[in-house]
Amino acid sequence: MAGRTPPFAPFEFLIAWRYLRARRAEGGVSVMTWISLIGIALAVFALIATLAVRSGFRAEFVDTILGANAHVTLYPQAVADENGRISRVIADYDAMAERVRAVDGVTRVAPLVRGQVMANARGSNAGVEVFGIAQADLMTIPRVATPEDSWGDIARFDEGIAIGSGVARELGVTIGDKVRLISPDGVKTAFGTSPRVSAYEVVYVFTAGRYDIDRTRVYMPFSEAQIYFNREGVADELEVMVEQPDRVDQMAIPLAVAAGDGVLTWTWRDASGAFLRALDIEDNVMFVILSILVLIAAMNIVSGLIMLVKNKGRDIGILRTMGLTEGSVLRVFFICGAFTGVIGTVAGVILGCAFAIWIDPIFSFVNYVAGGGVWDPSVRGIYQLPAKLQFGDVLSAVALSLGLSFVVTIFPARRAARMNPVEALRYE
Repeated sequence: MAGRTPPFAPFEFLIAWRYLRARRAEGGVSVMTWISLIGIALAVFALIATLAVRSGFRAEFVDTILGANAHVTLYPQAVADENGRISRVIADYDAMAERVRAVDGVTRVAPLVRGQVMANARGSNAGVEVFGIAQADLMTIPRVATPEDSWGDIARFDEGIAIGSGVARELGVTIGDKVRLISPDGVKTAFGTSPRVSAYEVVYVFTAGRYDIDRTRVYMPFSEAQIYFNREGVADELEVMVEQPDRVDQMAIPLAVAAGDGVLTWTWRDASGAFLRALDIEDNVMFVILSILVLIAAMNIVSGLIMLVKNKGRDIGILRTMGLTEGSVLRVFFICGAFTGVIGTVAGVILGCAFAIWIDPIFSFVNYVAGGGVWDPSVRGIYQLPAKLQFGDVLSAVALSLGLSFVVTIFPARRAARMNPVEALRYE
């Protein structure tokens, strides 16, 4: 036992390296080994690229939700007035806002007036949703106050309206143009309610990064919205922003208690929870499918290693007669197979990381070759294909690839170790 060599001794790596670099005519690495190496590299590349796009899409989607929408919306229950008409307004919105603002973790509370109207300009019409909000509160909305692109001066908000770039494009208007807003719930006369039509100057155009927001949203000064929508002295809801949006569910009850009786809460998770859950399911399915691709690529190592064992039968017999143990033979061929998995994994990681880092020029090239229209923001919701490279995603891809490569390598290496040296040298 004193002369027993430790596992993975230097001479085992030396023998494995000689086998790997030997020419095919000498019984070295087969074509199947090269195929398995390329297959593992492409499979790892696909896995990392998919995980990066998945993470980027989720991050971009959540960021646009939190950057342009309320984290929590407080709205009143429907009540009937003395005439039997249903009302859903907050009369004491200033006092309610102060109580909600005192809740720990709340960063901003803004009363809103909301309504859906028809926008008209230059013969074009578009259905829009109007948000009546104070200018100071509008300045705290990241995706509106500091968007990807903007035109005009948000400081002039009290002089007109702010519209999304999609609305501006649909109506064909720009800064300084007039937009008419037509509301069916307008002026009440002796003959009934007539539509209210008012014209406003466009003072600010923003691109929030979400197609559905840019295509439908219009911001109007709060006091003007109260007049336009017949909400004098009241608000429709309170828009609440919190420090930790991920923990918004835990704050729903304290916010409802602070707001008072008859007030309901609606969080951003309630609004987008179904979509986020669908993303989770899709992520898990895609990971399983791509893991199968990695397994298929790793299985090619078995074919290449079996061919290598067959070609090196004479060498195995000689080594065994010289005193090489079964364990040493197993480790030699395990190193040969593992080397293929390691090199393929490293190549796949490099390709996948490069794809995630330079996704914009890559996607632009693909869009150019395809003649444009590859990415439809009206379907996808966002304007470009995002990618977010995360260490955990890369680590999971590396662990999966190396784990499968090492496991499948054991079986042909074990076969080589159990080869009878007498049988191997019988016809030599």
